Amino acid sequence: QVTLEESGGGLVQAGDSLRLSCKASGRTISTYDMGWFRQAPGKEREFVGRITTSGVSTSYADSVKGRFTISRDNAKNTMYLQMSSLKPEDTAVYSCATAKFRNPSLYYMHSTYDNWGQGTQVTVSS
Repeated sequence: QVTLEESGGGLVQAGDSLRLSCKASGRTISTYDMGWFRQAPGKEREFVGRITTSGVSTSYADSVKGRFTISRDNAKNTMYLQMSSLKPEDTAVYSCATAKFRNPSLYYMHSTYDNWGQGTQVTVSS
């Protein structure tokens, strides 16, 4: 069982950048595809992006494409979410997760993932 812990959230202004980290423990993440999701108050959990085991392939939601970048350092057992040009609508709790299997076609669905972190709050003021 892998345990995930997100960090790096905070309060920023529109246009700022922020980097989130997802640190894993208990097991190596090198064999897992991983994803980032977010949930704003009163809204459904939303796919942000995902990265394959080696980090070669990434996919993003249209709402963050070109502004957010996912990367991973398997040696540090950590995945990252670099966010730039932040907007107030990016305000949410951001969570990371490991996928149940490799190269899932439905990588944008939260049901594809099983291990979840507790999340970190990102608040973007206008």
